[in-house]
Formats: sequence, structure tokens, C-alpha cells
Amino acid sequence: MDYVKLGSTGLDVSPIAIGAMSYGEPDRGHPVWSLGEQAARPLIEHALAAGINFFDTANMYSNGSSEEILGRALRDFADRDAVVIATKLRHPMRPGPNGRGLSRKAVMTEVDHSLTRLGTDYIDLYQVHRNDHGTPLEETLEALDDLVRAGKVRYLGASSMHAWEFAKALHLQERHGWARFVSMQDHYNLLAREEEREMIPLCLDEGVGTVVWSPLARGRLARAWDDARSTARAETDGDYADLLYSPATRDADRGIVDAVGSVAHRHGVSRAQIALAWLRRQPVVTAPLVGAGSIEQIDSAVASLQVELTDDDVRALETPYTPRHDFQGVSDEAELEAVRARVPGMALA
Repeated sequence: MDYVKLGSTGLDVSPIAIGAMSYGEPDRGHPVWSLGEQAARPLIEHALAAGINFFDTANMYSNGSSEEILGRALRDFADRDAVVIATKLRHPMRPGPNGRGLSRKAVMTEVDHSLTRLGTDYIDLYQVHRNDHGTPLEETLEALDDLVRAGKVRYLGASSMHAWEFAKALHLQERHGWARFVSMQDHYNLLAREEEREMIPLCLDEGVGTVVWSPLARGRLARAWDDARSTARAETDGDYADLLYSPATRDADRGIVDAVGSVAHRHGVSRAQIALAWLRRQPVVTAPLVGAGSIEQIDSAVASLQVELTDDDVRALETPYTPRHDFQGVSDEAELEAVRARVPGMALA
């Protein structure tokens, strides 16, 4: 495994990260598709053996169960200082007015809960899961800086938001001398390239690395267009999937999926490996998050690091793409409903 730096930091991470949203006791949140501890532990152990040192979770995943399972497995199978643990906060964790968000109270509370569930005394990468528009940004950023100064957190990261919001946060951090966001966890794949408009150029200019969620487009890039199979996760996405991958772009999406299949056939590898290899060519991408549900999926992701795409391959993969709506800033159900209401009349330049 050849490790890479996370953005402009000195932190070495594997170019494949394990997305631990797939792991959590089914009765704690996702009964259809999450893997309980007995099924998850061998996968985490195998990932470590393959050289993967980067693991991402969040406090909300299976209501904390993901952090618990990941923490126990890493304690049993790894040297804590050899692995990079990333987690997130923002979404509801308990009833009541302060059970969610990015207020100072929430930040200070949730970091301690995550540390307890993970069974560690520090988090390598602590990320805001989405923006909290009900809390002054300065309040959140100062609280996060205090966590770094207290030694509870090593680095700070952010996740999907508008580029102007991220630029404002970086400006405030520099202005006040606060610890800076070093990573952006964004939605980016061959079917979702709107981040190339603003967020990716911003991250490149600012030396921020990106950690990609949904690198296989909810499995769409891993199988033929007419393949009737569907993942359990995709079947439970509901309207959210249509926001991420609009039916209005179905023809273009089919062209991309077909191109992935053709390129995969030429290279003699799987479709998933081609989709991941394309991401690896993008200079801003540090690592895709792979929600591996099997040993084979981990091995396939690691094998993708050996796939070298030609310029002709890349043109074939990218040419069918057409502009589509961008929902990076959507942070909760209320905003999701507002976006849904606007979609019919929206036009993307």
C-alpha cells in the first residue's frame, strides 16, 4: 500500500478508506442493510491486513453503534497510533433542543460521547457532517479549535456544503488563527461531477484534500444499466436517491454506465474498479469511502489502485456527462423538502 497525504497536512492515509456507515447493529438504525458486530469485525480486520489505515464513521450512524463496533475492532486488531479514525457530528443524537447541531454545547458534548464509543482518547479527523444554519459559524469554529488545542482532536474536516460556505469557514479560521479544515468529504463520482464547478477548484487552491462519499453512485457504477439487481441500501434511499441521481439525466447516466462497462472489459477488471480508478486520477481526491460489505469488495477496492486509465479511457467515461442539479448544501429534511419543491423550475447554467 502506497500512502498519501491528506491535503496539505503531514498525515499519511491509505488511498482507500473504509466507510463504516455499513457497520452497526440492525436494531439501532438500519435493519435492512447494516452489518452487526459479528459480521463487521472480519471485514475491518481484513481491511487492516490489506494495508488500509483510514476508517470513517459518524456519531449518528446506527445511533452510535457504528462508532462502538469500529472502536472495539480497531482496539483488538490494530495499534491505535497506526490507524486514522475519522468521525462526524451535527445530526440528531437525542430528543430535545440541544440534541443536535453545531453549537458549542453540542460540539463539546458530542466529542466526548464519540471518544467514549470509539474507546480512544483522541480522534484523528473530526468533521462537521453538514452545516448548522441555526448556529453562528464563528461559534462552531472556535469550539472545534478548542478541541484541537485540548488534544481531543488532531485535524478538522467538513462535509457537503456550498463552496461559498466552505470558503467563508476557511477565511474565518485564518482570520482568527483557529485550526483549519484540512479535508472536505463530498459527493463525487462519474454520475455526480457538479463539485467540479466550485468546490473542487476551491479545495485545490486551498490545499484541502477530499474524501469522497458514494464513489460508486449507490452501486449504479458497479453493474450494467439493465442489471435488475439492486443493493439493499439503494432500495431504502427513496426520494433521496432521485435528488442525487435525477431521472432527468437517465439517458446521460446510462451512457456513462455503459462506458464504464466497456472500459472495464478492455482492462479485464470490474466496473467498480474502473469507477474508483477514475477518482484516483483526480488530483483533489485523497480517498474514496468504500462501504464494504464483503471481503471481495475490499479486495476489489484495493485492486483498483493498480488500474491505470488511459486518456482515451477517461474521455470515454467523461464525455456522456450532462449538467445536473447540485444538492451539496442540503443538510436536513426541511431543506430537502424545500429543494424538492424547487426542482421542477430549476435550471443549471
